[in-house]
Amino acid sequence: MERITTEVAVIGAGPGGYPAAFALADKGKKVTLIDPEANPGGVCLYRGCIPSKALLHAAKVAEEARDAVDFGLSYGEPEIDPGKLFSWKDEVISKLTGGLRTLVKARKVNYVRGRASFTSSSTLRVVTASGEEREVLFESAIISTGSVSRRIPGVDSSPNVVDSDGALSMGEIPRSLLVVGGGYIGLELGTFFSSLGTEVTVVEMLPGIVQGVDRDLARVLKKRLDQKFRSIMLETKLISISELDNEVKVSFEADGKSFEEKYEKVLISVGRVPYTEGLGLRNTRAVVDEKGFIETDSQRRTADPAIFAIGDVAGEPMLAHKATYEAKIVAEVITGAKTQYDPRAVPAVIFTDPEIAWCGVTESEARESGMEVDVSKFPWAASGRALTLNRTDGLTKLITHKGTGRVVGVGVVGPQAGELISESVLAIEMGATAEDIAFSIHPHPTLTETIMEAAEGIYGASTHIMKRRSGKSSRK
Repeated sequence: MERITTEVAVIGAGPGGYPAAFALADKGKKVTLIDPEANPGGVCLYRGCIPSKALLHAAKVAEEARDAVDFGLSYGEPEIDPGKLFSWKDEVISKLTGGLRTLVKARKVNYVRGRASFTSSSTLRVVTASGEEREVLFESAIISTGSVSRRIPGVDSSPNVVDSDGALSMGEIPRSLLVVGGGYIGLELGTFFSSLGTEVTVVEMLPGIVQGVDRDLARVLKKRLDQKFRSIMLETKLISISELDNEVKVSFEADGKSFEEKYEKVLISVGRVPYTEGLGLRNTRAVVDEKGFIETDSQRRTADPAIFAIGDVAGEPMLAHKATYEAKIVAEVITGAKTQYDPRAVPAVIFTDPEIAWCGVTESEARESGMEVDVSKFPWAASGRALTLNRTDGLTKLITHKGTGRVVGVGVVGPQAGELISESVLAIEMGATAEDIAFSIHPHPTLTETIMEAAEGIYGASTHIMKRRSGKSSRK
């Protein structure tokens, strides 16, 4: 068995693993990066964030072409070439992962294609893609193995019943699609297929979609999806799935009554779970909690001092950019810096149409915790830029701590919400007040002005909305 000696072994080359490897290599560490894929990228690049957003961009173009009729431009219904569309998505993946492979070589990171498992707190056994075995001796190890789609017991994957991975590689646009689960992944993929002509139905056990998002923001999304999807069935339970020749029969239960529907395809999208299978954690002191996450401290160190865990496998929120941030923290810790993972705001974005983005404390979380806050909402119907985009259905919401005026949370629903949220993340991290935002000049006409006007509304009337609130600006 070939033996590799390294200072740091990184298991998993996704948005947590490869940034950690690169940062450590830049700091002079000898790094070995281990992943089953030919190139770095992980789920995010191969089967998640990037391919889904590439396809959603195509959907956006199709929707904008249809909506242009409202202001006098008519293109006709788009002609869709599924083969070319999915091939273009694959090209995007190839370019990005190939670019990462170039960076691996440039940084002299030892990339091993294979699957790793711990044999002790200082050694790994790696089975390579060609079936060879290697032993890796390390001083420190970082686990960044990500997550996998949650399965529904008794429901097997097939060509007609797929998870998000299968949906992204489907290669066709089905006539009808049932999305099981009203979370962000299912709704994003439902948005894509609906925009390209699929009749989409969503079934969700809970009373609302996108749990964890404030209901006023979720309502804006649901109102538009109600127009685009065939139906969104809330408080409805999936009972069984059975495959027919060219379709799938699904049984449901709602209000104590059972009924059946048929679909060409079914997408199972009921969340994701941390991936620790085959890691050999029992051979270390690392601890896995009841939800399957690897327990870590504020430096992302496990109960085994030599082993760290970052990204989806280390806990919520399961977001790529959170994993990348943790990677930077761990690289600093391993090289001797006194730092820890302690962000005030981790932004989240749902890339549906409209998009939803938020950071910091939600209004619901603030109320439930007893935090005293002021809330200001700015409807996009009063935004000149939103009107020029023919999209006045959006909403921007600012949440501040009562008394200090410090911004503690922001939520945005509308086109480009994901591009708007970073200003708010910085405001929360820097301890900015609503007044700081209100008196910062924002370019006109832009959607960023909605954040400024929401900030103005904390103290009284914003420029384009008459809304009186208690408290007033103290700026002289």
